[in-house]
Amino acid sequence: MSGETDLQKLLASMTPRLYPDVHVFVTLAPGMPVPAGLDPVMQFREREGRTLIVTEDEAKAAGLAGTFRCRMITLDIHSSLEAVGFLAAITTRLAAAGMGVNPVSAFYHDHLFVSAERAEEALAILWQLAAESGA
Repeated sequence: MSGETDLQKLLASMTPRLYPDVHVFVTLAPGMPVPAGLDPVMQFREREGRTLIVTEDEAKAAGLAGTFRCRMITLDIHSSLEAVGFLAAITTRLAAAGMGVNPVSAFYHDHLFVSAERAEEALAILWQLAAESGA
């Protein structure tokens, strides 16, 4: 399964789904293990340490300070990892609304982490973009 690469199909067919949990980004120093009880939705290792995206409740329970209270929107279309312009179109539209976004691409879908306070607005913008792209 290689996923969709056609930009117009991706935009017109995406089905954005907003998850209810509030997530935060936390960092662990190099070599520090992931605390018990954490089930990160994403981990990424950098030279400075490991970044985790976890629910706010999990971070608090583990005694970790989180930043960027956000909610996750999954774009329910199997996008190819080689698709060109999909996230650029989406992030450009959200930026035009003054909204920051942290995108994460996984094997099957793209996921957007947007400010928890503006998540519903982001979802509406994405639905509008999909509708415009299908016209």
